[in-house]
Amino acid sequence: MKGREALPHKGGGGRREGKSRHVPVMLQRCLDLLAPALERPGAVVVDCTLGLGGHSEALLSRFPEAQLVALDRDKEALRLSGERLAPFGDRATLVHAVYDELPDVLGRLGIPRVQGILFDLGVSSMQLDEAGRGFAYAQDAPLDMRMDQTAGVSAAEVLNTYPPGELVRILRAYGEEKQAKRIVAAIVREREKEPFTTSARLVELIRDALPQAAKRTGGNPAKRTFQALRIEVNGELSVLERAVPAAVKALDVGGRIAVLSYHSLEDRLVKQVFAAGAATTAPPGLPVVPEQYQPRLKLLTRGAELPTEEEIAENRRAAPARLRGAERIREDVE
Repeated sequence: MKGREALPHKGGGGRREGKSRHVPVMLQRCLDLLAPALERPGAVVVDCTLGLGGHSEALLSRFPEAQLVALDRDKEALRLSGERLAPFGDRATLVHAVYDELPDVLGRLGIPRVQGILFDLGVSSMQLDEAGRGFAYAQDAPLDMRMDQTAGVSAAEVLNTYPPGELVRILRAYGEEKQAKRIVAAIVREREKEPFTTSARLVELIRDALPQAAKRTGGNPAKRTFQALRIEVNGELSVLERAVPAAVKALDVGGRIAVLSYHSLEDRLVKQVFAAGAATTAPPGLPVVPEQYQPRLKLLTRGAELPTEEEIAENRRAAPARLRGAERIREDVE
């Protein structure tokens, strides 16, 4: 993954449907959170999860003097968003990279600090809508789930090759699935007959494996298993664990970061990093807190902010969103 080149921001022709179908989540609130930092002359903002470019387009439009660096691990997303952002010319630099590679990307571009950072975590609309990607449990598709289809193992490989104990751990840790043992027992039994290749077979197996009571709560019974597989395939939590502290470190004093999460595991991790940065590290009882113990961050949101009912009505994918923001208020003191 290292050493990737910045991609040209003009797309190579082809489909342009991404723009019309993509509704950025909590867009206005994200822009307002970042605005005080991005209204400065020469501001640089990083969209760590470019997707179809809705947030990036709005950032470039609202802050006409800002420069954008946008990352995505999905080459198809980069192609489509490249078309969308082409009118902004060299104000937009698109890079094929995972967001924990942010320090390397900024180093290669010669950017020591940035003024704004946005994360919109989870699966992009394009990935959900493209049947062949295997992210959606509502339609039959190959069990892939890789955000970068050029690297890593697919969801099918995970299902067909991981030991039962490891599968149980993944479903419990990443899907918070209480019925993990039942589901994995069924998976192991079925994969011995025939390897898993498509999502419909997995969805049907999960429905059959769960007790009736479990099927009546929490929406589609396959939702938690699919979330767990996706997180495992893409290493999402381990990537995020590295990425958020690195992003905070890349912020200039006065710079701001906004993070949109879509499940409790992501939100908890972001909350912990922000809370640690906003707390003093001084031993208790000091009459005056020395500079090296002072907080580095100021929290900009009271807890996690939620989308409005109106937004959810317009865009059902906004429903689970949780937004947290913070401002860098002090340099690290070595």
